[in-house]
Order: sequence, then structure tokens, then C-alpha cells
Amino acid sequence: MDRIALRGVRVFARHGANPGERDHEQAFEIDVILDADLSRAIVSDEIDDTVHYGDLHARVATAVRERSHALLERVAADVLDAVFEDERIARATVTVAKPSILDGATPSVTLTRENSRYRDAGERE
Repeated sequence: MDRIALRGVRVFARHGANPGERDHEQAFEIDVILDADLSRAIVSDEIDDTVHYGDLHARVATAVRERSHALLERVAADVLDAVFEDERIARATVTVAKPSILDGATPSVTLTRENSRYRDAGERE
């Protein structure tokens, strides 16, 4: 299994459990690491044979912006759902951090899950 990483995605959204946190957008930083079979892309050198990181970035940003949650855990689960829309992704790890909430510390939540929709390259042909 091969790996693609998209780190440091910065999205402004309204999430938080404390009073007033959802009144204004605040920064969230997201890292996504995904496992996929990239052997077809290695041979073809074609963008359609890999997970396009521009598309991945757009799906991640939309997932963070489109809803409002109290917990980072729920935000990370939404990001995983968006990542797993691509059936070529076997597994993913998503970290959602909230850098501006605590003075001098950055809380984050990391979730790792398997994609129930995953189909390996042989099944997709």
C-alpha cells in the first residue's frame, strides 16, 4: 500500500463547544494521510490514475466548512467521510487541530479508519 499526505490545510469555520466559539469563524488545521494503491499512476504517469490532491483539498475544506459541530472528533469524522468518497482510498488518518483556542497550545484530534467503499485496482478494472 502506498501513501499520499496532505498537510496543513487551513480552513476557517465555526466549530466549538464553549459559549461563543461558533459566533465567529476561527482557524482549523487539517492533515490527511491516506493509503491507496498507486501502482497504476506510477506506470501511466496520468493524474486520473492517482488521488488528485487538489480535489482532495477541496473535499476536505468543504467538509470542514459546511457544518458546525461542538467537537473536533465530529469534524474529523466529516473529513473522513469526504475522503472516503474516493473508493481508491483504502485507509486514512485525519488530524484536525484548533491552533488559536488555547494560549501556547494546540489541541487536536486524530482519527484513523478503513474505507468500507475501498476497491483495489483489480476490482476497478
